[in-house]
Formats: sequence, structure tokens, C-alpha cells
Amino acid sequence: MEKKEQVVVTNICMVKDGSRILVQDKIGCGADGIFLPGGHVEAGEPIVDSVIREVWEETGLTIESPKLCGIKDWMDTDGSRYMVFMFTADKFSGELKSSDEGPVYWMEASEVLKTNWVWHLDKMMKIMWDGEYAELFLDDKNGWAPVLK
Repeated sequence: MEKKEQVVVTNICMVKDGSRILVQDKIGCGADGIFLPGGHVEAGEPIVDSVIREVWEETGLTIESPKLCGIKDWMDTDGSRYMVFMFTADKFSGELKSSDEGPVYWMEASEVLKTNWVWHLDKMMKIMWDGEYAELFLDDKNGWAPVLK
């Protein structure tokens, strides 16, 4: 018997420029604060194409050769899985501009967690910046505590 599960597929990208990363001050997305650009994968859209599109829509920058570095996932209350494919990119072109999702700007990576950050960004940076882990799993059996794997 074939096993299938319903999955919501999204992406996020840490755009790097030396010791700086591109951050977005998210507004009205469930939790306001510093995060990274990204969003949903459209039906039939390749995941790499989706992260290039999302970064461009939210920042005005076109990233090249994004590198998949990990995933964040959890089982939602309706039984579906929510997956975030995490990427990094250090090659980009274009002119930086903010979107209606919030202002974007460069910040020293060492300063990011001293701000009002959201959505487990501290754990995600251990994957995207440090390369220490490959997965961030949120487990409802553990009070939704994030577990790095």
C-alpha cells in the first residue's frame, strides 16, 4: 500500500554578503519581527525556482545557485506536514527594495539574535549559518519544543 501524506511546502533563504545577512522585518505574518525572506511553493513549481522567486518578490534581489542546507518541519493539527526548505545564497544581483511583507536590510549575522526575531530563527541559524544540523523538527509530543537533528 502506498503511503501519502498531505504536505504544505515552503522555503526560506539566508542571503549572505560576507559577515552580513539579509533580514526582513516581517509585518502582519502572525508574529512581527526579524526573519528571512521566503514563502510558499506554488503548485507544480520547482522548489529551487520558488526560493529564487520569493527572494526576488520580497527583496528585489535575484539570487543565483541557492544551496539547500536543511529543513524545518512539523505535523500540523489537521494531520498535514508543514515543511520549510532552508537555503543559503551568496551570489545575487539587483537593487534591494522592501515589499509589503516588511522592510529588508543587511545586518551583521552576529547581531541578528540580539533583535526581536521570530519563528525559531535562533535554531534555524544553527542550520543555515553554522551548518551544525540538518533538520529542525517541532514535536507536539514535546510541547512543540524545537528539536535539532
